[in-house]
Amino acid sequence: MSPTSRAPGEPRTSQAPRARRRRGAALAVAATALAGLIGLTTAAPGQARPVTGDTAGTGPSARAAVTAAVPAAPSGSAAAPAADCGTGSYQAEAVRNGNTWSAPGYSGTDMLSAMRAAVNSLTPGRTAKQRVVVRGSGSMSAGARLSLPSYTVLDVCGTIDVTGSGSGDQAPVYARGARDIEIQHLNVTGAPLYGIFMRNVDNLTLGQIDMRLTGGLGIRIDNHGDRSARSRNIRIDSVFVSGASNHAVETYGVDGLTVGTVTTRNVGYSGLLLNDTVNATVQKVDAENTGTGTGYAAFRMANRNGRIGDSYPVNIRVGQVVARGGGRGVFCVSESGGAVIDRVDISGTGNDAVLIENCYNVNLAAQSGTVSGPGGIRIAARTEFANTRDVTLQNLTVTNSALRESPCGANITYRNLTLVNSSRSTCS
Repeated sequence: MSPTSRAPGEPRTSQAPRARRRRGAALAVAATALAGLIGLTTAAPGQARPVTGDTAGTGPSARAAVTAAVPAAPSGSAAAPAADCGTGSYQAEAVRNGNTWSAPGYSGTDMLSAMRAAVNSLTPGRTAKQRVVVRGSGSMSAGARLSLPSYTVLDVCGTIDVTGSGSGDQAPVYARGARDIEIQHLNVTGAPLYGIFMRNVDNLTLGQIDMRLTGGLGIRIDNHGDRSARSRNIRIDSVFVSGASNHAVETYGVDGLTVGTVTTRNVGYSGLLLNDTVNATVQKVDAENTGTGTGYAAFRMANRNGRIGDSYPVNIRVGQVVARGGGRGVFCVSESGGAVIDRVDISGTGNDAVLIENCYNVNLAAQSGTVSGPGGIRIAARTEFANTRDVTLQNLTVTNSALRESPCGANITYRNLTLVNSSRSTCS
């Protein structure tokens, strides 16, 4: 508000000295900040503490600074308004104030130690979820991890910057052999080995995840600690990954997967890769420059993905795949299938726009689709697996591309295809 403007209903004060008015405004701001500090330090344990000032690095300006440190995500990405993070009740928190982190039983400069102290302060052996809120940004080594036990909810209102190097299955957020875990918000930068690594977990929810990386793999969820039991009931709401040198999101050995949106930009390998995963529903994969110069794809299924017993009933359902540039758009390989992809929008891939190789019971563009070259559409097979069969390609407009089937598959159906400046070499 300018010195001469006034709020509705406020009397005119044009005769008052401007310096006096500025002093009054400064006193009001100071009083507001003091009230916020008092509220922050007097909230009852487990109570959601009001944030009205910029103390402890958690007020509006600090949150804005955290948000500004991470570039705004494009439309459809996982970035969520910072104000959504940290609201509601919790049982422990880790808070940064200046260069000092505070958590139950910990005060120091290390973000990871503060987060560990907050998690470790929760009720041991609990059978109901308890929540930790992290307020502030910091760094941690690529050779370290925050391990979450069962029945833990983590909400990180800030950014974890991963530095240095490491080996093995290290990740800023990690769990193994655990159940009922939620990651509500998480921003990661740097080059972690994995941004999130979950092994042999059940009832996992990933909410708003944003990873602006310079290397590494975004999210991996698998069962490779004990392959006799799948990881079950996995939900991923919204993920944005850029700059990963590996996959953005990968599953292996999962039963029961629900994905909202996976958005990837300039990722080295696949956008969303499903390995040996069954009973999956994906709303949307949105990829740009993903897998450039490789055989990976915006959306890839491999290693008997969708196979239940010895058959391939429809159990993989994808709403939409959008691919711009990169390697491939859609790739199904190595005895995978049982999939319906409703809509595709693929353009400018350097490798195949679509490759279906040794896959069974796949329906591409069940509702609609467009494919624009130079990448073509291929139905293919390798000799080490059974031949491709029961594939339907339909409702597609193919422009400046090619449609090719070699070798001939079994029960391959082409329906409602419009080819614009595109060739076709198929067996039916």
